[in-house]
Amino acid sequence: MKVIERRFLRGPNLHALRPCFLAVLDLEDLDEVPSTALPGFTERLVELLPGLVEHRCSVGRRGGFVERLREGTYMAHIVEHVTLALQNLAGHDLGFGKARMVQGMPRQYRVVVEYLSERLVRHALDIAVELVSRLAGGRPFELEAAVAQLRQIASREALGPSTRAIVEAARRRGIPTVRLADEAHLFQLGWGVRQHRIQATTTSRTNYVAVEIASDKQLTKALLAEAGLPVPEGRTVATMQDASEAARAIGRPVVVKPLDANQGKGVSTAVDNEPALAAAFERARAHGEQVIVEEHLEGDDYRVLVVDGRVVAAARRLPPRVKGDGRSTVRELVERENADPARGHGHENVLTRIPLDALAEEALAQQALQVDSVPGEGRIVRLRGNANLSTGGTAEDVSAEMHPDTGRACVRAARKIGLDIAGIDLVCRDIRRPLAEQRGAIIEVNAAPGIRMHEHPSQGRPHPVGEAIVESLFPNSTDGRIPVVAITGSNGKTTTTLAVAHVLQRLGRCTGVTTTEGVFVGGQQVSEGDCTGYWSARAVLSSPEVEVAVLETARGGILKRGLGFDRCDVAVVLNVQRDHLGNDGVETLDDLAEVKGLVVEVARKAVVLNAQDERCVAMAARAPRGCEVIYFAQDRSHPVFARHLQQGGRGVHVQQGIVMLGHGEHDMPLVDVTRLPFTLQGLARHNVENALAAFAALLALDIAGDSIGAAMASFTSSAHQNPLRLNVFRSCGITLLVDYAHNAAAYRAIIATARGLTAQRVIGVATAPGDRRDDDLAEIGQVCADGFDDVVFYEMDEFRGRAPGATAQQLERGATQARAPWRTVLDVREAIREAMRRARPGDVVVLGCASHLDEVRDALGHADIAAVDLGALGAAQLSPDAVSAFAEESTAA
Repeated sequence: MKVIERRFLRGPNLHALRPCFLAVLDLEDLDEVPSTALPGFTERLVELLPGLVEHRCSVGRRGGFVERLREGTYMAHIVEHVTLALQNLAGHDLGFGKARMVQGMPRQYRVVVEYLSERLVRHALDIAVELVSRLAGGRPFELEAAVAQLRQIASREALGPSTRAIVEAARRRGIPTVRLADEAHLFQLGWGVRQHRIQATTTSRTNYVAVEIASDKQLTKALLAEAGLPVPEGRTVATMQDASEAARAIGRPVVVKPLDANQGKGVSTAVDNEPALAAAFERARAHGEQVIVEEHLEGDDYRVLVVDGRVVAAARRLPPRVKGDGRSTVRELVERENADPARGHGHENVLTRIPLDALAEEALAQQALQVDSVPGEGRIVRLRGNANLSTGGTAEDVSAEMHPDTGRACVRAARKIGLDIAGIDLVCRDIRRPLAEQRGAIIEVNAAPGIRMHEHPSQGRPHPVGEAIVESLFPNSTDGRIPVVAITGSNGKTTTTLAVAHVLQRLGRCTGVTTTEGVFVGGQQVSEGDCTGYWSARAVLSSPEVEVAVLETARGGILKRGLGFDRCDVAVVLNVQRDHLGNDGVETLDDLAEVKGLVVEVARKAVVLNAQDERCVAMAARAPRGCEVIYFAQDRSHPVFARHLQQGGRGVHVQQGIVMLGHGEHDMPLVDVTRLPFTLQGLARHNVENALAAFAALLALDIAGDSIGAAMASFTSSAHQNPLRLNVFRSCGITLLVDYAHNAAAYRAIIATARGLTAQRVIGVATAPGDRRDDDLAEIGQVCADGFDDVVFYEMDEFRGRAPGATAQQLERGATQARAPWRTVLDVREAIREAMRRARPGDVVVLGCASHLDEVRDALGHADIAAVDLGALGAAQLSPDAVSAFAEESTAA
């Protein structure tokens, strides 16, 4: 058994609306071998992974998967469940998975499981394959080492408690969260212009200068003192001699700490003699060249969290300590305390393990103890001078007890330093009294403060401070989202996407757009190529200037990576036509509709559907509850469309050449079709349909109909605005239409448009991508030979898995049954020249499946056709008003 393909579906996908890992397995010798055919297999597997008993499987109850094992189930299904079980052992609570046979591929199965970490699930699958293979062969498997490896991966990639609290709070609010860097734990919350970024409790609103101030403890104290806030007396020193002089001037005991360290690193408290001062100085110098010596204040250590100008929580921090029982050594007591599941390494858990290091030994010595001493029963043994949670300390919530004056002082401190989120460290005897009454003081102001002590205090009431931080970034319960329009379908996606984006840009919105031509932000192209998948959508949604996203969403992108968004405001499905069948498990039109309909499932405001396409109509049932369905149709009397309006729904249609918005019994005119240049004054019926879909999508965004019509009147099918989509050129009385048409339905549409431009001949230059099925290519050949008066077949430069000439052979097979003469010229440039030589003034030549306008320029630039004077192709574009003139000219000729 081996893995032959791996794929991460990072967004909503065909299998689930959450990220999934898809792998294709070749079962090899284990194909059609059920679990019951292997004596002792089930018992060994369940003994090794007892957690499998919890798997419900399709039976729907605890133990369901084990029942399936005992009844007999196949190896891919077992690998699916073992992969999930291994992720569970690594600490990830997951349960969704499925395994299905790959149609037409013997021995191959698709295994799909949900995941939290890509690296972890990839390793888990490999381990699962090896584990099942070894058990099936009667060989042992060392599980412990494998699980340890997985846990190590999970630990490395786990979010810290502060980051996790904020991200989870954002997700509960419905705010999109995107992890931008695995190692740095950098997250984007929200999309486009509404996004913020966080790294722990540092946010995109955190002032860099304020962070620099907070990292300089002496400068912080000076600014706080200037503001009239109580701070301890202290000096910054660079030598041991200066430290001694400072300690004498201030008066022992003193606190010694680095000028710019954090998390209690290098801090020594209650230093009361010269040897201890020397040791403390060296300890602090290990974290920076400059050291602070300041007065030691009596009292407890408190941390107050200030977010956006208000106190959200306060905690009393206690140094790490253990309680003697009269029998156990300090070492044993610490080991017992560290065995608490709540304690982990670093920040991986709500508490940190207590270290038994030199600082612990020093703290013990101050209490006349050693690590092997046995404290008396009930004796509290302190193991640190400071109370940081990162060194094993604990926290007790005192938010309700803090005196209001102290809270106001903390807010003033945060504002003085300039931090949006600040951890204010206090020392005082009683948090219930004002600082001034008890000689308490602010000892530090921390940027990026940890919040786990407030989210998970050892004692007292927890506070959802992650939610407070999210509220500071996204006030008034906003969700950080920008409007997103997702457009899919077999034909017309790019034109409809660009039309919608054009209107939004004309109305002053900075628009992010993905199409098969590239990614555009604010009208500027930022990426080239087919950009209709996950990463392109993410590029738009992460662009901080984008106000509205209009995303062409193709079948291939959905199948390869899933959607690049968890929700969209408006989903548009234009049509479902025969294209791409036979690829990635999509065998039928219903399969294709299942893929394209995914955008409908994630829409939250409206779905726009083609009332004249039965598979689009069926998608209405997949729309979430409360999501409006808006139909478009060229014929108002179409039964689906008419019934929808009768039931009070909205729809866009054409009536006597006018685009109309229907709502119930009422129709409102929006624009004359002849004012929409990309429809060629209504001759291009497929673009009329695309215009109706674009109007419906924009109306769903609450844009006024007259504004849409006025803006769309300047959208053309030019090579600049909509390249390779019904681009029209003319030379020597011959009209040349260049289009991306690449399936039978698209060729029918472009042929119909060309017929509207002339009463004379229409000559085709046609091909299709080589990765289409033989019968689909033959259908294209038949459509072209039936629709054109003359056809020249060619092949694309990319053969897509076929031998040269093989694609043309299938096109020819379909053409043999049709009426038009045809011939094959494999090179596209030669094919264009051949068609132009055959054409006469008044004819229309159609170049289908066009991939580059340079091919046209190259073909028409040679000396042997110098009489064909197209000039600069970009300048030869037909204006809307010229189309009728061309048609009349052709008729007269």
